[in-house]
Amino acid sequence: MARVAADISVIGSGPNGLTAAVVLARQGLSVEVFEAADTIGGGTRTAELTLPGFRHDVCSTSHPFAVTSPVFSELDLESHGLRWVHAEIPFAQAIAPGRSAYAHRSLQDTADGLGVDGASWIDLVGPVVSDWDEIAPRFLAPLVRVPNGEMIRFGARGILPATLLAQRFQKEEAKALFLGGAAHSFQPLTRPLTGGIGLVMAATAHTHGWPIAATGSQAIADALAAALRASDGEITTSTRIEDFDQLPRSRAILADTTPAAVADLLDEKVPDRFLKAYRRFRYGPAAYKVDYALSDPVPWADPDLHRTGFIHLGGTSEEMTRAESHVAAGRSPKRPFILVSQPSADPTRAPEGSHTLWLYAHVPSGSTTDHLKDIERRLERFAPGFSETVLARHVMTPTDLETYNANYIDGDIGAGSVDPVQLVLRPRLTRDPYRTPLDRVFICSASTPPGPGVHGMSGYWAAQSVLRRLQ
Repeated sequence: MARVAADISVIGSGPNGLTAAVVLARQGLSVEVFEAADTIGGGTRTAELTLPGFRHDVCSTSHPFAVTSPVFSELDLESHGLRWVHAEIPFAQAIAPGRSAYAHRSLQDTADGLGVDGASWIDLVGPVVSDWDEIAPRFLAPLVRVPNGEMIRFGARGILPATLLAQRFQKEEAKALFLGGAAHSFQPLTRPLTGGIGLVMAATAHTHGWPIAATGSQAIADALAAALRASDGEITTSTRIEDFDQLPRSRAILADTTPAAVADLLDEKVPDRFLKAYRRFRYGPAAYKVDYALSDPVPWADPDLHRTGFIHLGGTSEEMTRAESHVAAGRSPKRPFILVSQPSADPTRAPEGSHTLWLYAHVPSGSTTDHLKDIERRLERFAPGFSETVLARHVMTPTDLETYNANYIDGDIGAGSVDPVQLVLRPRLTRDPYRTPLDRVFICSASTPPGPGVHGMSGYWAAQSVLRRLQ
């Protein structure tokens, strides 16, 4: 039962909503979180989607930003049961059957594997690795903050298109490895700022790695919930908030929702220009997700791919550049960019001797095309005999993803496009992107800075805005 009154009410129990709740509860405020679903977690939920005993991450799975997040470190989630599992190699780029490139934890090992391009990889990525402890807290913050010297050096290269930065490499291995990381932006790789995403993804691999959570991503939400309850916070599930009158009397309300959902709650309570700005917020390309229960490990043509936790099934740099441009233009590529996670380093994910596989392809926003044949044709190319290992599969189309998580409009799992303009003006042009014109209402979802990823920093910064308002 909800409290009659609470200092803070939070709508949504994704990692940002839960983080905001914990930060505020630790300041001695009474906090209650309201979740529409019957389980907490938002994009960090785990479920038996295929067969009994096979645990699949429903949305996010690999967490390079979680292990580098300042607020997750501050909250000491490990003391609340969270444990990270690392594969031997953070990520790889599958270029052709039997031909791959690898991003090792060691910068030097990566350079050694890239041969003639090793020195260029160190020259490009090395400064970001060296400065990462200074860059990360600022990268995971609103971009309107005054940059320090390390961010200025990072920005000088990061503002460039990924394809331009990749031109410094001679061989396909280094080009494709870099562009595979940059493709996490869900943007054409010829656009400005995609180079920065490529640098960040490489640097996280070389510093903290790309781990998965033991037992599944649900463990992140569960650890945040445990931290909240340790500070006397409360969580109410199966409660969809459609009007502020459903909430306890609160000094502040935070919404871990889309800008459009916040606009609906604020309708007729704030100026129309604000509502229009929130409703104009743009969404990016979609994901088409497939989870597999497997009888055996994936039979990769390149057996070293078994050593990696995450694989970019993107092909060559030219193939990825073409595919991402097609998706952004609303066209389905014949060879989609596919992100693959093989969580076999965590034995809790499947019955002994069996395995799970997680993947999604980049597809146009709201795509209703059946992409499964293209995806499995691509898998068979890089892993001949893959189909013979499949015990069961579970497909989530862009529509399914939005049905599962209302923040994933038209299947956009990043909760809003991160094109150059909207990356800065997220979710609108204002000094405080978390505050709305209604004095006690704030937004804390991934539609606010710093944007997509499981890091909790949107919730952290929104909580700071609330604390300033309550002073």
